[in-house]
Amino acid sequence: YGAKIRAPHALVMTFLFKSGSLREKLKSIAQATYTHSRNLAYFVSTYKGLMALQSRLQGKKIPFHSFFAACIGGWLVFGENNPINSQIIMYLLSRILFGLSRLAVEKGYVPQPKQDPFPLVAALVWGTVLWLFEYHRQTLQPSLQSSMTYLYDDSNVWHDISDFLIYNKRTDSK
Repeated sequence: YGAKIRAPHALVMTFLFKSGSLREKLKSIAQATYTHSRNLAYFVSTYKGLMALQSRLQGKKIPFHSFFAACIGGWLVFGENNPINSQIIMYLLSRILFGLSRLAVEKGYVPQPKQDPFPLVAALVWGTVLWLFEYHRQTLQPSLQSSMTYLYDDSNVWHDISDFLIYNKRTDSK
């Protein structure tokens, strides 16, 4: 599953934003794919092993088991701050926030909104990320910085249609 998810992402990001030889790019893609796949395999094994152990020790499965097993697995497998782990954690965090919001409504902790809150969330997310990009760029994750630099800075200079189709940051003196 990790290879299925990471390989296409690494391929696109590498060829869009990284410099170097074809060999270096392919090595980078393979390394990112391997790391993502290995980490997911280690995490799943750790989580399932700890779940089985807890269930066996207590004679039944209880809700806290999944939280505890995942915390231990998260610490051991994803605790190193590197680009792969960072992306996985950001991916999960966004989904957790949506899930907790829905759970809060479902449990009655927060009243059901009269209107869909998504447009407001979208506005706040985009407003915040562009403010960070313009005034505190260094706080954003490197691949997000690269994407936003391409979209909002590099797009200020155009040479011809190849800028749009390939990449608009020329390295030659055309």
